[in-house]
Amino acid sequence: MSETISPKYTFVKEGVFYFSRRIPKELCRYYSSSRIAFSLRTHSANVAATRARRAADQLDEYWFHLRSQDTELPGKHMLRRGAANYAVTPVVLNETSAASVLLSEAVEIYLTQKGQGRPVTFHRGAQRACGYVIDACGDKHLEVYTKADANRFRDALIARGLAGSSLTRIFGTVRAVTNFAASEQGLSLHNPFSGVYYDRSAGVSGRKPLPREAIVSVQAKCRELDDDLRWLVALVSDTGMRLAEAAGLGKEDFMCADDGSLSVRVRHHPWRRLKTQDSERDVPLEGHARWAAQRILKEAGSSQFAFPRYNKSDTTNANAASAALNKWIKELVPEGYTMHGFRHSMRDRLRAVECPADVVDQIGGWRTDGVGHSYGSGYPLAVLRKWMKQVT
Repeated sequence: MSETISPKYTFVKEGVFYFSRRIPKELCRYYSSSRIAFSLRTHSANVAATRARRAADQLDEYWFHLRSQDTELPGKHMLRRGAANYAVTPVVLNETSAASVLLSEAVEIYLTQKGQGRPVTFHRGAQRACGYVIDACGDKHLEVYTKADANRFRDALIARGLAGSSLTRIFGTVRAVTNFAASEQGLSLHNPFSGVYYDRSAGVSGRKPLPREAIVSVQAKCRELDDDLRWLVALVSDTGMRLAEAAGLGKEDFMCADDGSLSVRVRHHPWRRLKTQDSERDVPLEGHARWAAQRILKEAGSSQFAFPRYNKSDTTNANAASAALNKWIKELVPEGYTMHGFRHSMRDRLRAVECPADVVDQIGGWRTDGVGHSYGSGYPLAVLRKWMKQVT
């Protein structure tokens, strides 16, 4: 089949094939629009033809059941007197309400309401996760999906070779989309994508804390090379900050006290969101992190960013930073260790000096359980600095 010819029930927009089919007039009362249209998530005409045919077959089957509601029951005149009041009612499979929405429509509802101001990765994640469902089970009305569909979806993800952690993230996104859209439309929905069993540990490799000797080796190399990439590594190595948090820092986030001590304020920026609410914090800068901050602030330039190379667009390119720095430290650390290992190491380093757990949580931006920990504004910076001095 030629890639330039659109298969039946499809059209092409910006190179992507879309399914489009007009709803029969007699069934329009069941829908909020006169046409069903959604992305087939492919650039291939062959793949589009297969998916469009499958979607068309599903619609034909469903429309048959809708039409059955308006059809006189065969043999009704032969029923005994009164039996028609209770015995026989045409069975309608997968019946939907007037407020029902297709999964593809649910994604749009979800992103329109909850996607405001969210990064492009948020939108892509929702579209990708629900696209996997549509590929495996079809684009159905929300209340039509069954546990068998959810299990089929799970099996399709496993067949893709995805790790248990990826399945958890994808299922979580699908549940969020379907629950939110159902709530917005006033639908009563028992979500079949909840409680699906799979091995959450499958294919998951734990992120290990870097050994002390590896940290020392990397930090020494950072001082030797003394450039912006190495400043970023050094900053992470002696603070335990997430790489995205550090890469998205502005120069104004660095604070110098009257006594010359330095700290950094980790906060939300339009170009870089924080992972959790507890991630917003002030972190004392000691050791190699202090050296990195001094080099950043001394660097001449008009950019507001601490690391301009990773902030050239509307969002911090943390993925590029991760790829570049993990590739660099690969030659300096044992096999299997990554930049995220510095964060794990900082927690262990603080444990080793018997730092209180809630202080550790505040330094790293981890959530501390318990109602009492939500009171007050946390430990003063001087207390945090006392413990950071002991590990750097």
